[in-house]
Amino acid sequence: MTRYVALLRGVNLGSRNRLAMGTLREMIGAMGGGNVRTLLQSGNAVFDHVEEDPTRLAAELESRIAAETGLTAPCVIRTGADIQRVVERNPFAQELAGEVAGVRIDPARLVVTFLSGPLDASKLPELDPERYAPDQFRHGESELYVHCPNGISDSRLVRDLATARLGVTGTSRNWNTVTKIAALTSG
Repeated sequence: MTRYVALLRGVNLGSRNRLAMGTLREMIGAMGGGNVRTLLQSGNAVFDHVEEDPTRLAAELESRIAAETGLTAPCVIRTGADIQRVVERNPFAQELAGEVAGVRIDPARLVVTFLSGPLDASKLPELDPERYAPDQFRHGESELYVHCPNGISDSRLVRDLATARLGVTGTSRNWNTVTKIAALTSG
């Protein structure tokens, strides 16, 4: 049995794409998921499953959501171990801890964009880092870490990353949410 995290994109944003977390838990349970827990109202679920292919789980969950609610909700599914890796390899960890002189990152302004597959780094050169300063990004295996010191909602970098042709589905969570999800995967 593997512990998984389902990360849905675009649900419960204001009055759009409303999906009750109880309904999400029921759908995952109907797929054979056990110990299903949700976090917040933004489409985060932790569950156990015997399936070994997270891509298949994501496709099945997307299909169920569409069939049962009429919503299109792209889904990225990661293993609990992968979420732990994302936390452990955070390239902004020293700044978060205040270990870099004069720099301390607000965890609410650090975002991880989880991608449905490995990032093709050749897609990133069109995103010139100097153009977005003071915002910055770093890429991991199949995630992007984005720091927006002046806020996420008005960030040109966040907007451009959302519309970049990366060739994979992505969904973002701020660092506070990422660490809460990681805690759920270890317990």
